[in-house]
Amino acid sequence: MAELEAAAARVIRSGWYVLGQEVSAFEAEFASYVGARHCIGVASGLDALILSIEALDLPRGSDILVASNTYIATILAIVRAGHKPVLVEPELETFNMDPGRLPQAMTGNTRAICVTHLFGKACRMDAIGTFVCAHGLKVLEDCAQSHGARLGAQITGTFGDAGCFSFYPTKNLGAIGDAGAIVTDDDGLAERLRHTRNYGSKQKYVNRYVGINSRLDELQGAMLRVKLRHLDAMTAYKRALAEVYFASLPAWVVKPVRRPDEYDVFHIYGIRHPRRDALRQHLLDHGVKTEIHYPIPPHRQDAMCGILAGSYPVAEELHATELSLPISIGNGVDEVRRVAKVVSMFSTD
Repeated sequence: MAELEAAAARVIRSGWYVLGQEVSAFEAEFASYVGARHCIGVASGLDALILSIEALDLPRGSDILVASNTYIATILAIVRAGHKPVLVEPELETFNMDPGRLPQAMTGNTRAICVTHLFGKACRMDAIGTFVCAHGLKVLEDCAQSHGARLGAQITGTFGDAGCFSFYPTKNLGAIGDAGAIVTDDDGLAERLRHTRNYGSKQKYVNRYVGINSRLDELQGAMLRVKLRHLDAMTAYKRALAEVYFASLPAWVVKPVRRPDEYDVFHIYGIRHPRRDALRQHLLDHGVKTEIHYPIPPHRQDAMCGILAGSYPVAEELHATELSLPISIGNGVDEVRRVAKVVSMFSTD
């Protein structure tokens, strides 16, 4: 808390509140952390997605492949950028896009793929990358839940043309309000994004692109600089809490899948059970609050009427059975053990 208060005071005293030294420093530090050449701070994770898709300069109305169970923000960004989302079913075991389903989702109008690393687990970018190279597609990564997650030695956000991050307060790396960023190794893409986040301008009153106002402010930059220094420790703590769940939850609960070459950061610890709603009520009756990520799949949202169509049974099953257990840095080991014990008390008859 003292570090955050000192950072806030530093910003207030500086008299510079938008796109100043704190943001520039955070951008350099976060780019270094993920292993990218550039980081461009923006106002939210959704803006990061929209601006990145627009910067790819795809033909208007292009098809973009996206997971059928992603959070709706990923799909909203595609629509807002003037393109068509084409849903790809996930792996039932991981919640992430199934690379084996990509060929059947391809159309003659497919120009890009937007992967979402859900719950803090990296998508299989090895298999996805092979498919992308074979078809010449652009790749965007929605990393809103995967700060520091890795496949092999590589951190999410660095596999594609751009990686889009949210720093909403509940994220593993969270600001004290809305905030986001884009990382990329593409010099031209980074240059364009630095314009478009600021009315299309890098030089005052000179507008090169049709841009928007989506600037990471100095206060959020300063807060994120502090929290970034502690991110690895916070991730290690959440992974330790996850180990308690893996060791303590009953066998009849479907737990997250772990693979040797994947470093999961457990933004969410999502279990599955066919009587999810009854299990959730049981936990609440014993004082344990849980969440559902997410109760309604994108293709069943009213906002997607006329935009998304088709049958997506894997997404439907995941949305009907997923339950997110407490796993924040505010939870203690004993608390997590108690949650697992209460789960074990649920009658499966």
